[in-house]
Amino acid sequence: QVQLVESGGGLVQAGGSLTLSCVASGNTICMSAMGWFRQAPGKEREFVAAISAGSGISTRYADSVKGRFTISRDNAKNTVYLQMNSLKPEDTAVYYCAAGSNTLSMANMRAIGIWGQGTQVTVSS
Repeated sequence: QVQLVESGGGLVQAGGSLTLSCVASGNTICMSAMGWFRQAPGKEREFVAAISAGSGISTRYADSVKGRFTISRDNAKNTVYLQMNSLKPEDTAVYYCAAGSNTLSMANMRAIGIWGQGTQVTVSS
């Protein structure tokens, strides 16, 4: 059973950058699509970004983060990253890493098998 552990969250000023990491243990994530999701207080969890299995040739992003966030993976390290630039106060949320079937399903909040515990990102104005 794969376990996912996120790290890298914190407090940052608007316009700043953070890089989140998601390390998997227990099994390889090479054959899984991987994604990042977030949940702000009082709101439902939403899709942020996803990357296809294997070499990660395909990526998807929520419109709200396109051009600012970049998802990547390093299968040798069993790790997925989310580089977040030009952060805005509305990006404040708990960010979750997840493993799923494919990027399209993950973008529609479907076929997600495993979730991490989340890491808090707070963007001050």
